[in-house]
Amino acid sequence: MAMRFMNGLNSIISAASSPNALKVQVETLGFQHLDLEVTVPRVVIFRDAIIDLFEMEMGTRFSSKAKLGFQCILNYVGGAYIYIRREYAGRIKIINSSWRTANNKAADFMDTPEEEEAAEGEAKEGDAEGEAAEAKGGKKDEGKLQQSGDASNQRASGEQKTNMMAMKVPTTFAEMFMFNGAVMGFGGSLWMNLILEQFDNMVMNVANSYRLQEECDVLSLVLAKYKGAINLGEFKAVMLASLRSLVPKDWDGDHEIAWGWLWENVERMLKNLMGKPQVQEKALERLIMSLTDDAVNYLRREVYKRFFALAPAGQDYFKQSTTRLYWIADKIVEMTIEMYREPKKMVEDISALGLRHVGYAIPTEFFAPFVSGAVEVVRTMTTDEMAEDAFRWSLTLISKILVRTILEGSTIVMKAINTNLEKALVKAVSVAPRGKRALELLNITVGTQSISPFYWSIESGSLNCARGMIKDLLTIRADRDNYYYGCDDLFTRHPEVVERLCADAADLLWPLLDGLIWRSRLAIQGQRRVNYYVKHLIQDGDGKLNKAMEWLADNKDPRIISHPAVVLFSDMIWSRIAMWFFLLGRLYFLFTLCVFITSQSILPNIPEGTLTEEGRIGIFICRLFVYLGSMCKLIYGQAQKLIIDCRQGAFVRVMHVPVPQYLCSFKELGSLVLMITLIIMCCNEPIWWCIGNDGDYAGSGIFSTTCPEGLDREYSYSTLSCIAMLMYWALLLDLTIFSMRISAFLLVCGRVLSEIGLFLLALAFLIISF
Repeated sequence: MAMRFMNGLNSIISAASSPNALKVQVETLGFQHLDLEVTVPRVVIFRDAIIDLFEMEMGTRFSSKAKLGFQCILNYVGGAYIYIRREYAGRIKIINSSWRTANNKAADFMDTPEEEEAAEGEAKEGDAEGEAAEAKGGKKDEGKLQQSGDASNQRASGEQKTNMMAMKVPTTFAEMFMFNGAVMGFGGSLWMNLILEQFDNMVMNVANSYRLQEECDVLSLVLAKYKGAINLGEFKAVMLASLRSLVPKDWDGDHEIAWGWLWENVERMLKNLMGKPQVQEKALERLIMSLTDDAVNYLRREVYKRFFALAPAGQDYFKQSTTRLYWIADKIVEMTIEMYREPKKMVEDISALGLRHVGYAIPTEFFAPFVSGAVEVVRTMTTDEMAEDAFRWSLTLISKILVRTILEGSTIVMKAINTNLEKALVKAVSVAPRGKRALELLNITVGTQSISPFYWSIESGSLNCARGMIKDLLTIRADRDNYYYGCDDLFTRHPEVVERLCADAADLLWPLLDGLIWRSRLAIQGQRRVNYYVKHLIQDGDGKLNKAMEWLADNKDPRIISHPAVVLFSDMIWSRIAMWFFLLGRLYFLFTLCVFITSQSILPNIPEGTLTEEGRIGIFICRLFVYLGSMCKLIYGQAQKLIIDCRQGAFVRVMHVPVPQYLCSFKELGSLVLMITLIIMCCNEPIWWCIGNDGDYAGSGIFSTTCPEGLDREYSYSTLSCIAMLMYWALLLDLTIFSMRISAFLLVCGRVLSEIGLFLLALAFLIISF
C-alpha cells in the first residue's frame, strides 16, 4: 500500500507541469478511490499530514513556495476526488455490479435445487468433493437416460420430439451476446467478436481512464485489420439487449444510463482513431524501408544521446556494450511497426518484457524522456509528418503498456530481491496474510503474463533472497482454523524446482530439503516426532514418478544425497517400486547368462561319443534363444536410445569424435559391446555353416558344429564367446546393490583402478628409461 501511495504521488508531481496530463492522472486516481469516502475534512487532514512530513524531513530546504505549491496540488487532487465520486461513483458501481452478475449466471441457471440436495447428501456420506461430483454426474446421466427413453417412446407413438434440455441456454455475457447478435441479424458482423474479446478488460477498467484509453488504442489497431464495414452503434444495441437478459431483476433506467455512458466513451475513443492505423502503418513502413545503413547508425547513436541529455541518470541503467545498445534501438524500431501489424501478439510480448523490467528495477520515469528523445531523432530524419506521427503514437502506446506492467508488477518483494538482502525480503513479505505469502513469493501476474519472484531471484543472482524465500515458504504457520505450509504451492508452481536448483543454485538444495522436514520441539522418552513432506519428490502433479532422484544423482553431490529427506524418499522408491522391476529385469538377464553358459560351456564339453542328437538340439535351442532373446533385445534398446539422442542432439565429443550421450554410461557401453559381440558370433555360428553339409565326418548329423567350415571358425567363435561371457558377468555387477559391503568394495576398486593404471604407466616408463 505504501508503495502504491508513493507511485501515485510521484505520478501526480511528474505530471504537474502539463495540465492535460495532470487532469488525466488525477481522473485515473480518482476513479480508483471511488470505494473510499473522500470528504473535505479528510482531504485537509491528509494534506496537512503530508506537508508536516515534508517539513520535518527536509527542514529549511522545504521553502514557503514549495509548501504553497504542494498545498495547491493536494487541494486540487482532493477536490477532484470528491467531484468524481459525486458524479460518477454511482454509474461505475452499477457497471461493476451488473457485469459481475452477467458473468455469474451459470451458477444460477445450472444449480437446480434437486442437484444441490443430491450433491450435498452424497458429499456428507463420502466426505469428499470428488464423491459429490461423481454423484452429481451420475444424477445427470440418469436424467439423460430417462430423456432418451421418453424420446424414443414419443417417436414410437408418432408424437413430436421436444427436448428442451438439449438446447444450450446462454449463461454468460459472451454467449448471450452471440445469441442476440444472431437473432438481431448481426451474425455476419465478425468485427463484433474482436470487440467482445477485449470488452471485459474495458469494463473492468472503467474507473481507470488511462487504462481504458490504452485498451481502446489496442482495439483500434485490431479493428484496422478487419476488412469490411464497422458500425459501432450495432454493438451497443446487442450489448444492451444481452445485459437486459442477464440482469433482468436489477435492470432499470440507471443501468441504461450507466452502460450507455460507458459505450459513448469507448465509441468516442475508437472513432477518433478509425482509419488512422492503416495510413500510419504504410507511412511508417515507408520510412523504415527507406533508411540506409548510415541513417540506421545515426538513429542508434542519437537515440541514446538525446535520452541521456534529457535524463542523465538513465546512463546508470544502460551499461551494456555498444552492440547491445544498438540491438535494443533496432528492436524498438521493429516493435513500432509490429505494433501495427500484429497488435495482439505485441501486447503479450510487451507485457512479458515489462515483467522482466520489474526484475531489472527500471524506474518508470525514464520511459517518457526515452520516447521524447526517439521521436526527436526521427523528426530530424524525415519530413513526412504522418510517418513521424505514426512512430510517436506507436512508441507511446508501447511505453504505456510497459509502464502499466511495471507498476502492476512492482511489488515490495521484487524490490527486496533487487537489494539481495534476506532481511529486506522478510520485512517485505511480513505484511502479507498467512494464506497469501506463497502467492507473493511465487507469482506476479499482469494480464496473461506472469513471472516468478523466486525464479527471478535465482536468475538475477540474488541467492540470499532466494534462500529467504525457501525458508519462508517451508515454514509452517497457523491461525485458529488452518495451517499454512507453502510446500504444495512451491511444487505446484515449479514442479521442476529441484532440477533448476541443481543447475543454477546448488547451495539452495540443502535449505529446500531441510524445509521438507518438521521436527517436534517435544521429546517423549528420548524420542522426537519427525514429519517428512516428500510427496512431491516422489510423485509429480500428473501422478507420474518424479525425476527428482535422477536430477539429484546427476548433481553428484554426496552431501545432498545423504540428506535425511533424500535418504527417506529414495529408500521408499527403491523398496516399494524400483527393486521389483530391477529384480525382474536382472533375473531375465541372469537366466539369459545361464542359457549362454549352457550353450557355450556345458553342453559342448560333453565327452566325444556321448553327445547325442538330443544334445545337439539342446545346444541349437539355447543358442537360438540367446540370439533372439538377448541379441535382438539389445539391438532394440540400443537403437531406441540412439534415435532419442539423435533427435535431441545429445552428443559428447571424445577425441573430437561425436559420441551419443547415452554411451557415457558404463552399462550402456557394455551393452553395446555385448550386442556387437553377439552379432559377430551369430555371423560365425558353426551351426549355420554346417547346416548344408551332409558329408561323412566325425560328429555329423543335425545341428552339427564339427564340419570343415565350422572348424575353420571355431577359434574366432570361441574367442568371441569368451568376450561375451566377460561382458555378461560385467553387466551383472549392479546386483552388488543388495550388499552395501560389496558395493563399497566395488566402488573402491573403480576408484583405485585408475591409480593402478597410472602406477603401471610410471613403472613402465622407469623400466624403459633405466
